[in-house]
Amino acid sequence: MESPLTKYMTNGKGPLSCEAYEGLGGYGALKKAFSAMTPAQVREAVTESNLRGRGGAGFPTGVKWAAVPVAAEAVKPKYVVINADEMEPGTFKDRGLLEKSPHLALEGALLTAYAVNADILYFFIRAEYPLAHTALSQAISESRLRGYIGENVLGSGRTIDCHVHVSIGRYICGEETGLLNALEGKRAQPRSKPPFPQVAGLFGKPTVVNNVETVCNIPGIVSFGPAWFKQLGTGKDAGTKLYGVSGRVKNPGIWELPMGATARQIIENKAGGMLDGYKLRGFLPGRVDRFSDNRAS
Repeated sequence: MESPLTKYMTNGKGPLSCEAYEGLGGYGALKKAFSAMTPAQVREAVTESNLRGRGGAGFPTGVKWAAVPVAAEAVKPKYVVINADEMEPGTFKDRGLLEKSPHLALEGALLTAYAVNADILYFFIRAEYPLAHTALSQAISESRLRGYIGENVLGSGRTIDCHVHVSIGRYICGEETGLLNALEGKRAQPRSKPPFPQVAGLFGKPTVVNNVETVCNIPGIVSFGPAWFKQLGTGKDAGTKLYGVSGRVKNPGIWELPMGATARQIIENKAGGMLDGYKLRGFLPGRVDRFSDNRAS
């Protein structure tokens, strides 16, 4: 199995630099999109790939994007907001991605902005993630110098600005409209829907909110195609997934496995089973795999 996410992570302490990321093929998908694909073609590729949101709800990413008005007379500016608040108990996958491979998250976010004709990109990150914040801020600075962010991105005439918003972090910010209220400086309380954020989101403008891991899959889809992404999964759900295990296991950590991996495979094969003297009585599972054909066994 190819590893579209973890192949960019390093074994050392620091994240990949922009130069090192480019050396592994990084930003190739962004260059391909800007030079050889229209925004509609990027949206079609993501829709066909059957990529679902990796933040918990599992909503089809292409369907979410399709709700954004893209006509020439559509309201401007448009926003893309990447949720890196990650307040789900025992969850740390997005932290790992941002600390080890911030450029992958940034490239995926920029591809999202290109696909929905957005002008401004925000990363909403919790304050308890200082290393991730530092790595992401450095990646943005490096990418801006190489022409991936700012005015006239890759000579296209498009402007995509990028900002990092550090949040005090609340569990409710996992709900996208609560996150948008927090980003506006308001109480992080969910809004009534409709209207949905794709029509009236941040500051009342069209907005797409995606999870960090979700957008990290987009460069691979653009580079290698929807069929490649689909064959990485084991059931009807496509792609790979970052599975993390913490608690009283022998080998706590995070692993990239095909969508559809069972709880037994993750806990026993990867995490090494329970510590000596302990028996598994129960565990708190994530929710993103609920659409899979496979069942925990």
